[in-house]
Amino acid sequence: MANALTLGNMSPGLRKVVDRAKREPEGRFHSLAHLIDVPALERAYHRQRSTAAVGVDGVTKEQYGQNLEANLQDLHARLKAKQYRHQPIRRVHIPKGQGRGQTRPIGVSAFEDKLVQDAVREVLGAVYEQDFLDGSYGSRPKRSAHDAVRALKRVVDQGKVSWIFEADLVSFFDSLDRTELKRMLEVRVADGSLLRLIGKCLHVGVLDGEVFSEPQLGTVQGSALSPLLGNLYLHYVLDLWFETEVKPRLRGQATLIRYCDDFIIGFEHEDDARRVMAVLEKRLGRFGLTLHPDKTRLLPFRRPPKTQHSGKGPATFDFVGFTFYWRRTRNGSWRMWCKTRRASLRRAKTSIYEWCRRHRHLPVEDQHAALYRRLQGHFNYFGVSGNYHSLMLLVEATKRAWYKWLCRRSQRKRLNWERFNDLLRWWPLPRPRITVQIWSR
Repeated sequence: MANALTLGNMSPGLRKVVDRAKREPEGRFHSLAHLIDVPALERAYHRQRSTAAVGVDGVTKEQYGQNLEANLQDLHARLKAKQYRHQPIRRVHIPKGQGRGQTRPIGVSAFEDKLVQDAVREVLGAVYEQDFLDGSYGSRPKRSAHDAVRALKRVVDQGKVSWIFEADLVSFFDSLDRTELKRMLEVRVADGSLLRLIGKCLHVGVLDGEVFSEPQLGTVQGSALSPLLGNLYLHYVLDLWFETEVKPRLRGQATLIRYCDDFIIGFEHEDDARRVMAVLEKRLGRFGLTLHPDKTRLLPFRRPPKTQHSGKGPATFDFVGFTFYWRRTRNGSWRMWCKTRRASLRRAKTSIYEWCRRHRHLPVEDQHAALYRRLQGHFNYFGVSGNYHSLMLLVEATKRAWYKWLCRRSQRKRLNWERFNDLLRWWPLPRPRITVQIWSR
């Protein structure tokens, strides 16, 4: 995470918070709001993307930065005098990729509000990064989805997983109980000024087209503060509860691995798994969360016996965009592998196809540069060892989509495959490459 808070870029005040949070895991912080000063707002400014969508005010990063010092001083003065007001959030809908017509609502804040959210996130991160458990990997500094996959590989290789509980939460960010979230924040944060500022970031109106609403639940997806608040919520609702109350009562080993609101639990024994399933739904329901009935399941995932020389493993499951399955290695042993999840691959193909259709009249050089970046970005995430075939499928699909829409640029002259292959020699697409080593010992 390029924007993550690390010891190298912390202010002295934040380092003191980190040190105290480590020393006093049950201590409460009464003075944190003063850390949101002009330098903190300036750090937040530099973390914003120049190409990010604009909020209801229409202000871009470039426009705000033309008079940066004065703007930050004015914002800090309003924060200090408690005169700051969060502007309504502009809601946009992006395709969900799990069926036609399904979209995911994303909130776009005004630029100034993004700075406040990011500065608050920085302060809260200094406290709660010391509390979060090792099984949590999403939206945390120096942790990634690949680290979650590596953690899963470790417990599977150790023979501690025979059953996998695959869970999916329904509309997690829209379902957070703000009252419960406030109670969780007050466990560590006793600074009333900071809590009021967080409340302003939560209790904000949403502008969806011409419709204005004020949701009473949840935190807006797309906010810089939402991932940390989501981690905090599930830390108390799920992670800490599982570690301190559930695991001591189990007969065998169990491991919870969570990436944001996506989590799996590996069990050694089936009866342990079913006992946890019976209480987990009630536990989540107490905090307004619901398991998706069609996407939540328990499946066997023990290593196939050595005497099994053909066929596949017992089952497959999905996690962080990958499908995990058993496959034989060249020396005849069984090993867990992963490939791009079918829905993720289909979504990537559709996205590239639609891009080629919408931008077919751009110069070929510009189209090539954009497609190259898209494929490289896909490889950076899905280019894990053993997943070469899925990467190649996307490259071939990109070639077909590009060829089809180049053919439709004009009715006068049609492009044939021979000429298209000549074009690919001048403007080659990237070859699939493995960027992340997961399975090496």
